Amino acid sequence: QVQLVESGGGLVQAGGSLRLSCAASGSIDSIWRMGWYRQAPGKQRELVVVITNDGNTNYAEFVKGRFLGSRDNAKSTVYLQMNMLKPEDTAVYYCNARGPFTSPFYSDYWGQGTQVTVSS
Repeated sequence: QVQLVESGGGLVQAGGSLRLSCAASGSIDSIWRMGWYRQAPGKQRELVVVITNDGNTNYAEFVKGRFLGSRDNAKSTVYLQMNMLKPEDTAVYYCNARGPFTSPFYSDYWGQGTQVTVSS
């Protein structure tokens, strides 16, 4: 099992910045990818950014140029620097860690979620 503890988030005005952090513990050797998803009210959870252990990074199109994902493998931590925030970025942001593939699914672990609210 993997435990994920998030920090950061809060209320910010449009155009502002926030930084999220997520620390993993437990069976971290099984993790090969970490990242962030978000879920706005009434919408499905969607990928924001994921980063593999060797640094391959995949961003959602709607955050390119504004958000920066990074990892500190020594600390088993993933970060999300969010800049130029927009009201439509308002959502609960979830940290995700992906482990081995056990047919038919990967092992996905989730943080408790942290609220990000962007006011106009």
